[in-house]
Amino acid sequence: MSTAPTVTLGDRFAREFPEMALAWQAEQAPAPRLLVLNERLAAELGLDVAWLRGAEGLRLLVGEHVPDGATPVAQAYAGHQFGHYAPRLGDGRALLLGEVVHADGEPRDLHLKGSGRTPFSRGGDGLAAVGPMLREHVVSEAMHALGIPTTRALAVVATGRPVRRETVLPGAVLARVARSHLRVGSFQYARATDDVDLLRRLADHAIARHHPRAALAERPYVALFEAVVAAQAALVARWMLVGFVHGVMNTDNMTISGETIDYGPCAFMEAFDPATVYSSIDHGGRYAYGNQPRVAEWNLARLAEALLPLFADDEEQAIALAVEALGTFRGRYDDSWSAGMRAKLGLPDDLDHAVTGPLVEELLTLLQDNRVDHTSFYRRLGTAGSGPPARELFLDLAAIDGWLTRWRALEPDVAAMSRVNPVYIPRNHLVEEALDAATEGDPRPLERLMDAVTAPYDERPGLDRYTEPAPNAFGAAYQTYCGT
Repeated sequence: MSTAPTVTLGDRFAREFPEMALAWQAEQAPAPRLLVLNERLAAELGLDVAWLRGAEGLRLLVGEHVPDGATPVAQAYAGHQFGHYAPRLGDGRALLLGEVVHADGEPRDLHLKGSGRTPFSRGGDGLAAVGPMLREHVVSEAMHALGIPTTRALAVVATGRPVRRETVLPGAVLARVARSHLRVGSFQYARATDDVDLLRRLADHAIARHHPRAALAERPYVALFEAVVAAQAALVARWMLVGFVHGVMNTDNMTISGETIDYGPCAFMEAFDPATVYSSIDHGGRYAYGNQPRVAEWNLARLAEALLPLFADDEEQAIALAVEALGTFRGRYDDSWSAGMRAKLGLPDDLDHAVTGPLVEELLTLLQDNRVDHTSFYRRLGTAGSGPPARELFLDLAAIDGWLTRWRALEPDVAAMSRVNPVYIPRNHLVEEALDAATEGDPRPLERLMDAVTAPYDERPGLDRYTEPAPNAFGAAYQTYCGT
């Protein structure tokens, strides 16, 4: 058996927050088999790739091998799920193994999904299937390649254990890396304990780990909240610009760091429509594509409520400070989204909003009315003369021709557009194709898909099918599932 290199996992969260960290052990994987290893990320974390591929490394990736000094824990948190408050959620099928230092000098959490039941499982089996864990690998790495803050997949390991869902599926564990797993729900949990000292310690931890400039402010905890508002406004704007639909924006799935987390019933929108919903459990469309900015603001209001005791001793003053800080969200979001739209259209930043605003609004109406593929349109628009024209995507040619005339009059920088408008995204039908094949033991479709989406702006020969929307029959009935 190979000798393990020195693997150091810090246990700061476990030590500092025993009220929110329950020491626990992963269930044994009967026959672990590596499906995916993110070698570049492993190297960034200082982990030996060859060792990770060996027997002892696989035991680390499923939680059986615990390095000296590490304390795996199931984290406690609360949350609003589809608007309904649950005071005790927590890691029902996950474990925080510990913290590892990234090449940038900052800590990262090493976290498992699908590692077995915990006291937070609430009747669930604590397991995960191969397909959903590979989905998180595909989509999170695609988001990273698009430059969108995200948790990342280090590895997916088949466990050799069957998982019962609608059918019996092969089980897997995902090893996930994040700047931290602090969530809005973490602060909701701390607030619900009525332990202001715990709430303050958690906020100090968040400041030190994610938003250190807040410590220098006159009101550090208000500054922390403002920093989270800014991070989330920018994040959700980035989602909207690429057509990403998270699918389950509960408060326990909103990070304090501003990273995208929990790729369950997620998907990328194809035909532009603000009402787009892919999640099988979102019956009312609460988390539809077009609702995401409003939901983010609502979630941040819940964070403000949790932090109120730290804002000021006087409750009325604390509420006033919270309202003022939360009131910056819409402006921040609008600024981020508008800047992103100008970039997608090749327009300069200093162009008068009175000009760009109506142009963008007219475009969005045309895209929706003509059911135009979101990704294809912007990519074609910026590659006129070297590929099929964007106007071919529309039924109403007179309307789009008029819009194109007004757009061209602004002298867009079409060369810059190819750097912000991807040619490849994780097309939903190709994701399902790759996951089905991988579940059956054929990794080749997954490998080809990953090759495309991890270099999303570089158009390459032989990848034409990765640029095409799903057939109509597929898209009309497509649903995604959370995997539990």
